[in-house]
Amino acid sequence: MDPDDPDMDELFAPLKPADAFGVVLSEAHDVLSQVDEPVDAELWGSDMIGALSGSAEETEAVMDTLTTALVPAAEEAATPEALALLRIFGAIGSPGLRAAATGAADRVAAKGVPDPRWAGTIGAPEVGECWHYGDVGGRQESVTMSFAYGDKRHALSVLIDHGRGGKVKDAWVGDTDGMLEKTWLAAESDPLVVFETIEPADARDRLRRAVAAGECPEQPDQADDVAAHRALLHARLDPPRRGE
Repeated sequence: MDPDDPDMDELFAPLKPADAFGVVLSEAHDVLSQVDEPVDAELWGSDMIGALSGSAEETEAVMDTLTTALVPAAEEAATPEALALLRIFGAIGSPGLRAAATGAADRVAAKGVPDPRWAGTIGAPEVGECWHYGDVGGRQESVTMSFAYGDKRHALSVLIDHGRGGKVKDAWVGDTDGMLEKTWLAAESDPLVVFETIEPADARDRLRRAVAAGECPEQPDQADDVAAHRALLHARLDPPRRGE
């Protein structure tokens, strides 16, 4: 994403989710036509949902509003950007939003509206290597899961604060190139750091427990990170099944 683009919070903060469709569709028109990779579309959608949600507790209500208000409006608009928006909701939304958005997207596509190039793969990346590291005292832990869309890989990392009930303190997405090796080398040189690779099922269990415990960002940038990646994190822990 272009760093000069308007901040999502600035765009959506004054709006109620039910009233945001015009702004969302305008942003989708400006941004999504330039997006080539499914993970970038997911990140845009997750950031947008985070901007509409004041907190984790409000996210479910926002998903419900997207289901009842924005999905029908996008289907009625039936433009390429509206279809792209529906495909994103179908990948990273709550189960109800996924079902409604996918059904609406299929109906729009059946009218001859062109799907985005990433429509066939979004929401279902292959899981790769996973690992975690933390301090020897067990106060904080970072859990990373890597994913791939074809040969394009990315990593989702979550900082968990066990000193505050095992809650999510930060979350971010990065490039996996050399990430595991760099993390291992950094941990190897620090006797106060524990590092190990783990199975994807173990990584998901750790992250599910953290999500269930809640969120505890301390710094403004951590709060922004958690909000922007919340929907994507939840989707990666409960991926949609093809055919939903």
